[in-house]
Amino acid sequence: MAVTSVQFADQHRFLGQIDKIVQSHSLRKAESLCKLLRYLADHAVRQPGVALKEYQIAVEVFGRPKTFDPQADSAIRVQAGRLRLKLLDYYSHEGVADPIVVEMPYGVYALEFHEKETRNPAPVPISTAGEDARPFEVPSPRQNTRGSLVAVATLSSALALALVTVAVLSITLRSARLAKPGDSAVPVALHDFWNPFVSGPDAPWVIFSNASFVGRPETGMRYLDPERDSRAPILDHYTGVGEVLAVHELDKTFRILNHRVEVKRGSLFTLDDAKKTDLIFVGSPAENLTLLDFPGSQEFVFKRLESTSHKGNLGIVNVHPEPGQPAIFYPSDPSQTLIEDYAIIAFLQGLNPARHVLILAGTTTIGTQAAAEYVCGKDSVEELLHRLTLPAGAELKPFEALLRVKVTHGVPVGVQLIAVRNRK
Repeated sequence: MAVTSVQFADQHRFLGQIDKIVQSHSLRKAESLCKLLRYLADHAVRQPGVALKEYQIAVEVFGRPKTFDPQADSAIRVQAGRLRLKLLDYYSHEGVADPIVVEMPYGVYALEFHEKETRNPAPVPISTAGEDARPFEVPSPRQNTRGSLVAVATLSSALALALVTVAVLSITLRSARLAKPGDSAVPVALHDFWNPFVSGPDAPWVIFSNASFVGRPETGMRYLDPERDSRAPILDHYTGVGEVLAVHELDKTFRILNHRVEVKRGSLFTLDDAKKTDLIFVGSPAENLTLLDFPGSQEFVFKRLESTSHKGNLGIVNVHPEPGQPAIFYPSDPSQTLIEDYAIIAFLQGLNPARHVLILAGTTTIGTQAAAEYVCGKDSVEELLHRLTLPAGAELKPFEALLRVKVTHGVPVGVQLIAVRNRK
């Protein structure tokens, strides 16, 4: 349950939770992040729901000069991204049993506090294999006392295990609130965009990339080269950090939409599966090899370049460039620190016309992460739907979109929607 103004009497509890996080293993050595967390927390309990400006944080928290320009300096966005990851790490380990959850939503400089609800579970029937379910009967005084104690101990252990499991799952998913269709908690833009994937009873599949490698992690790995690695042992159980965070972001969004997703790695996916369910592909064809055999994007196409100074690098071909647009979009030179990437969002009709396909892919794993975050953010989805000229409540039609992603220290810190094409 999110904190509102009527809960100010508990603000000392929330600030106490901040103290606990600051002293945790996850943050205690990150002085700048602790300073930012305390500043955001103090603001949140006094002005809940009011986001801070990037400039204000730069000047008041990090002592930047009044000439600080957020457009030219991404330091604050980088720090905010690091803090989000630290909070997630804390609640996945040390804070898994904490009654108060602290979140920093994407796209804003503000904290949210959530309290885990605790309820006494209702009695449930207990059954054994091959028998009809019978309600649990309270033993009479004449029954064997030892057997009663064993039953109570067994039930207590099972209940404790169930509560721990529920706590771990709820924290890992960052206590995302479930909402019924039409609930005001679900932004209209998110509902309209994701409606093709949540309107039916079946869970869509999230197919994440796991390219084939040769070698070993301890001695060095590289992508499989079919021409020279025909006999080499193949490792197909690795994926990028961007894909991991993308799956997490999608899972969180679908819980808000009161729906679930199934997650499957690309190497285990078959085209027969594509006819049965809606699909969300995470990762480019260079990583998510299933896309090589699947009707994919047509306006913005991934291609391993064979000429120019970018030979051998992955780029995105702009099949029908508009005036002033390049024919190919390149990420940063791989020999240099990654500062810019490109990604696509493609919503397509499935192999089965009754099914839908969404492709979220960057030329690097960071671009893939940015594409997923873009379609999971209220403001960014509103921007996309506006560019598609889609009225509220209207049916989403096939399209392709291209994103430019600014990257700092391996974190996507800015995304620009630079082209949108409707598919016929």
